[in-house]
Amino acid sequence: MASAVFEGASVGPLIDLAIQIDPSVLVAAFVGTAIAFACFSGAAMLAKRREYLYLGGLLSSGVSMLLWLHFASSIFGGSAAFFMFEIYFGLLVFVGYMVVDTQDIIEKAHLGDLDYVKHALTLFTDFVAVFVRILIIMLKNSAEKSEKKKKRRD
Repeated sequence: MASAVFEGASVGPLIDLAIQIDPSVLVAAFVGTAIAFACFSGAAMLAKRREYLYLGGLLSSGVSMLLWLHFASSIFGGSAAFFMFEIYFGLLVFVGYMVVDTQDIIEKAHLGDLDYVKHALTLFTDFVAVFVRILIIMLKNSAEKSEKKKKRRD
């Protein structure tokens, strides 16, 4: 439970920034994340049993790669293009985790593990990871649009 509180507290400043820039972006990011979550979790529920669980290793490797890339960009200096690669690749990885974690929860439930709080926190973590990345992408796009409008006026 504490992890959910800390996760919410860490996302708070980003949400505050989104509200200051354009509140409609926040709603659009939430709706987009909810639609992605429903689609990919639905796909995992409708798929054959344990069909996507093998992706867990690939996704863990993707998270490891993101970690090392982030360390490298911290040491050697990052660029905007590198940051956007991290955002888009992270979005891909965590959407994959939505599928894998949903199938993992279904498989655990079949085996008798009915700890719904732990399972809900797993899906909440996936949801927040995807939401943050979609929100950052949408904020960047909104900032670029406002800069273009500003240049047109000048």
